[in-house]
Amino acid sequence: MVQANAAIRLNRVRREHGKGDGTVCALDNVDLVVPTGEYLAVVGPSGAGKSSLLNILGCLDQPTSGSLEIAGRAVSDLREREIASIRNTEIGFVFQAFNLIPSLTALGNVELPMIYTGVGRAERRARAGAALDRVGLSGRSSHRPNQLSGGQQQRVAVARAIVNQPTFILADEPTGNLDSQATDEVLAIFDELHRGGATVVVITHEDDVASRAQRVIVMRDGRIERSYTNETVCA
Repeated sequence: MVQANAAIRLNRVRREHGKGDGTVCALDNVDLVVPTGEYLAVVGPSGAGKSSLLNILGCLDQPTSGSLEIAGRAVSDLREREIASIRNTEIGFVFQAFNLIPSLTALGNVELPMIYTGVGRAERRARAGAALDRVGLSGRSSHRPNQLSGGQQQRVAVARAIVNQPTFILADEPTGNLDSQATDEVLAIFDELHRGGATVVVITHEDDVASRAQRVIVMRDGRIERSYTNETVCA
């Protein structure tokens, strides 16, 4: 593992909530390096710190102490506007609940991240169409979310996550609302993205989802309890 070539680096990250006697430690001096191109799964019981880790990795929250680097940039040194730019360009989010805008078509939903970065309309359309094609939904570009199955909606969400070619994809329980067939379809897309060089981080409680990753970290009580590689994936 070449740590210098890291998409993500956490150094002694601690996250506390509350004050005084009511202080709760959600993350307890977590060290984590995710090399560029790795497929990582984060697992653990409820209350283990997975959500807090997700919020830190996604620049949705700041550590109480310690540091986070994304693509070599120390996030704590940046202004809020710069952090918002990182969220939009360096991180591709995929959520359990899809988070699609009901009034927009699949194409319109995938275009959204590019609107925020000032990409022109013609280029937005072309790139959004290419992203939908990549997830097998080129024939559904004019459909609205309520005209799509759950699995198709999640594939639209994946297309939206990859359209800006982010440094890494951060997926939060991406198959939690899907049946087994749709789960296989979405995980196959993650497999393909990883084979193409993408860095993928998946937060999950499902063993079959974690088994697709190269490496799994197990969290408990705000710490990384252990880390192991999936030999069948790495072979």
